[in-house]
Formats: sequence, C-alpha cells, structure tokens
Amino acid sequence: MENQEKKLLDLCEKVVANGQLNKDEIRFLFDCPDELSQLVFDAADKVREREMGNQVHLRGLIEFSSYCSRNCMYCGLRRDIEGLQRYRMEIPEIVKCAVNAEKLGYRSVVLQSGEDPYYTAEKIAEMVSEIKSATDLAITLSAGEFSYRGYKLMRDAGADRYLLRFETADRELYKAIHPDSDYDERIECLHMLRELNYQVGSGFMVGLPGETTETLVQNILLLKTLDVDMAGIGPFIPNPQTPLADAKGGLLLTTLKAVAMARLVLRNIHIPATTAMGSLDRLGRQKALKAGANVVMPNVTPMQLREMYQLYPNKICLTDDPAHCRNCITGIITSLGREVSQEHGHSLKLYSKSTRSKEKESHE
Repeated sequence: MENQEKKLLDLCEKVVANGQLNKDEIRFLFDCPDELSQLVFDAADKVREREMGNQVHLRGLIEFSSYCSRNCMYCGLRRDIEGLQRYRMEIPEIVKCAVNAEKLGYRSVVLQSGEDPYYTAEKIAEMVSEIKSATDLAITLSAGEFSYRGYKLMRDAGADRYLLRFETADRELYKAIHPDSDYDERIECLHMLRELNYQVGSGFMVGLPGETTETLVQNILLLKTLDVDMAGIGPFIPNPQTPLADAKGGLLLTTLKAVAMARLVLRNIHIPATTAMGSLDRLGRQKALKAGANVVMPNVTPMQLREMYQLYPNKICLTDDPAHCRNCITGIITSLGREVSQEHGHSLKLYSKSTRSKEKESHE
C-alpha cells in the first residue's frame, strides 16, 4: 500500500503541475483504492482553483417538457412508460420562468426537455429569442438531437450553449441502453454544435450495467477529443419504471473520481455538481465541489410540474420553491469557502478559440 500511495502522490503532483495524463495513468487513478481517493480529489480541487478560481456558477434549470420520443432503457421519461403523467410548458410560461430566475440573481438558465416533437427547432428558437429579449441571461439548451439546420436556427436566435451527453463511449453499451438511437449520429451532433460555435457540453453516466474501468477511461478521453466546454457527469440511478429497474446503481465515490478526472485532464472546463449526486448522497454536491466541480444547477421549474420530470427516483428539491433553492445553494457554496459568481459563466475557452480563428484567417 505504501508503494501504491507513493506512486499515487507522485502522479497527482505531476498532473497538477503539467496537466498531462496518458491512458494508463487515467486508469491507475480510477483504480486507486477507495481510502486513497481523497488524494485524487485534492489534486483536482487544486487544478480547479488554479484554472477556474473560487467562484461557483449557478445555472437555473427549467424543465419545459417531460414528453419524449426516445425509449432509452434507463430514463424515467422514456416513451413506453405507461400511465406517466406528462406536461409541456408553453413559451410565455417558459419566458416568465426565465424572467423570475433572473430576478432571483441567476445569470444563466438551462432549458431542458425530453426529445419532444412538439418543440421543433423553430419553436425552441422562438423561445430563446423571447428570453433574450426579456432578459440578459445566457442560455443553455438541452433538448436532444436536431439537424444542422435546426441547431443553426437555435444558435442564430441567441442560444449560447448546448448540452448533449453521450452517456457512454462504449459503442456496444450505447446500443444496449439506447435501442432507438445511433452512437455515430450522437457524436456527429456534437461536431455540428462545435461547428456552429455553441459552447458545447457533453458527459456521461457512471455505473451503467456492463461498464468497466476501461469504459470510464474512454469516456474521459472522448470528452478531451470533443474539446468540450462543459462536462456533465452523474451516477446511474435505476428507475423502477424502466427495463433497468433491477440493475445495480452507480456509486458516488466512482462518480467523484470521474469528476476529478475530468478536471485533471480537461483543466479549464465547467463541471457541474449534478443533482443526481445530491440525490444519491445528502452531501453529494458538496463533495463534488471539493473534487473539481464549479457549477450548480438549481431547479427553477414551477413546483407543480417537478414531480412529472423524474429521470430517476428520489430526486432532491422537488418541493422547494425557487427562492428557497437559491438561498440554500448559496449557503452551501459559502460554507465551502467559495462564492457565487455574478457572471454569465461563459466558457473560458472562448477567447483562445477566437484568437486561434483570427490567427488562422491571417495566415490564409
């Protein structure tokens, strides 16, 4: 154990200093004994402080539709769940929700839904345009797969960011849990978003049935290949209404390792302390914020709708009103010696990307 701890300490010191980890080193960190994992978390926290500072960015989450045309094996909104009460928020209601979020001090909102055919790219573009006209909010969309034209419509309307998680970099596992989706199409969507100059978010679940350490390593490497601006990582939590109801769920400790690895490898990206981690463990979000995370997404969806948007069971904050959630999360952040950011929380890569683009043009 002493030799292993020494090797772990040396590797953590190296990655904090230069940010370089090869595939075998990432695997070694994932496989480190649980009792030594705090060394990895501390290293990630050092990188987070150096690269991102002590500010935590809040993004108000608006879950605007619980309808979904997809049949993902793990999801509580999957198409074939019978008797599930569903809802759609109309555009004026969504805009009102966003305006209220800004009044509560949010500088950014995430508009999330299932893949609902009712919400065409044109409708979502209209939604984005109206929110931009009524507020100074940065907008992240998370509404699934669209065509290049659809993504362009939404980007032209003012959407700043798009979150589209790949969930697993293992093609066979992807196929098993997404029976009506295609891995290559999902990755192509992420490339389209990058081409359209969205700030791109992606990510994965930890603890899916059939997952191995190698899967987790590939997940991190795919995030790096995609050059994401934000990485959303959360545990797989079995939903009793899905085909994976009896599967073993993901562990918080492994999820925290994945968060730490994303920070160590990708350095200056935004990483949320996800609600799923808080649902798995009362202190899950706090632990994530001390393992490399720097974003929290409190729910600002109208309270009467939240029970109908449960991707997994025992989701936290279903009965807390938005003002209470805002105060609660501020208390959590300040208790950790961190502060709530008053900025929009745009990608730190924006300046470097713009600079690279101008340099490329000047040489052509």
